[in-house]
Amino acid sequence: MFGWLQSICVALVLLGASATFAQDIRSPILTIDSDALYRNSAFGQRVLRDIENQTTALAEENRSLEVELEKEERALTEQRQTLPAEEFRALADAFDARVQAIRTERDARNRDIAAQLEENREHFLSVAFPVLQIIMQDAGAAVVLERRSVFISANAIDITEIAIQQIDTILGAEPKAASD
Repeated sequence: MFGWLQSICVALVLLGASATFAQDIRSPILTIDSDALYRNSAFGQRVLRDIENQTTALAEENRSLEVELEKEERALTEQRQTLPAEEFRALADAFDARVQAIRTERDARNRDIAAQLEENREHFLSVAFPVLQIIMQDAGAAVVLERRSVFISANAIDITEIAIQQIDTILGAEPKAASD
């Protein structure tokens, strides 16, 4: 779904459900732990698990490449004594170019993983925002503050768990569709 249409659908789904979740909360100020909201939602857990798996696989590939490159470097160093300078320089330059290409490719993979994490977080927040608005309205609140920015508060005004339940109802653990 696209932005505004998704927001309307989310609002319609939540209109009936939100009163059940937030009926006991009445406060002009609410708090939320936005990191916990993402991290503890089914969607956030799935994304973080996927990112961790990709990062682990990349680290394993990096270690394997490192071992391979160290062997090549040792072999090249041994050849230095027996090869003419020009031939050795050509081999050394080719090795350096290969190392640089691998670094560039690895850096690109790291950036892709970070971009994927950010894209999924933005998608999550686009669904979370209308949910938070409805919870805020149902509680009669004028503002939702980040919990870490609040020096002291009653836990009764924290809506993190309520929001997670409602977002999980809408979003679940499904990945962001490629067409979104």
